Amino acid sequence: MRDTLIRLEDTIAQRADAAPDSSYVASLFAKGRGKIAQKVGEEATETIIAALSGDAQEVTAEAADLIFHLLILLRDVGVKLDDVLVELDRREGVSGLVEKAARTQAKE
Repeated sequence: MRDTLIRLEDTIAQRADAAPDSSYVASLFAKGRGKIAQKVGEEATETIIAALSGDAQEVTAEAADLIFHLLILLRDVGVKLDDVLVELDRREGVSGLVEKAARTQAKE
């Protein structure tokens, strides 16, 4: 699975600077971060709706769309997938409640 995500991240990087009329990915980058973020929000909402319907196949399809658009947003912000994976590795084995409390304290 990690290989699939890395290949997708590489494909997004290759298409980021292409002509907007040649690639959906390029067209999103041309429209800017606001549009990219909007697409992430739309796909998240569609994933939630699919989950509430209980249709596993639809959840799978919407989750794939969400991950795809999230990778585009990460690229636009300058965050690599590997950075996110390192953060997830750091959190592994840490109680979600403890991790959330530490983030809240760090913001204060």
